[in-house]
Amino acid sequence: MRSKRKLKLKSRKKNKNDFFDKVYKIVRKIPFGKVATYGDIAEACGIRSSARTVGWALNGAKESGIPCHRVVNRFGALTGKLHFGSPDIMEDLLRSEGIEFTSEGCVNLEKHLWKPGKRKRN
Repeated sequence: MRSKRKLKLKSRKKNKNDFFDKVYKIVRKIPFGKVATYGDIAEACGIRSSARTVGWALNGAKESGIPCHRVVNRFGALTGKLHFGSPDIMEDLLRSEGIEFTSEGCVNLEKHLWKPGKRKRN
């Protein structure tokens, strides 16, 4: 019984790592001056309902050189900004790339949204 449980946990960890690797690969492709949403990245990884998991993956990669600051929520809000050390850093990085914001403080998605290509589920 115990070995089956270890195998199941090991398999779950591998699946999580595979998903995180897919997320990192996609986020690296977001062009300068563009943003993508958590949901669009999750969908490109094959699991649209895993937008929150995309956020967890990016939270663990903020000092990796991956442009995590280019990922916003579906409304263009900077929901991950608190994970950058200061609430202003994410917005400053986006503005330095020429990204414009609406009067509500959200990224102008009509102008700056980039959608990753969909991956086929295995």
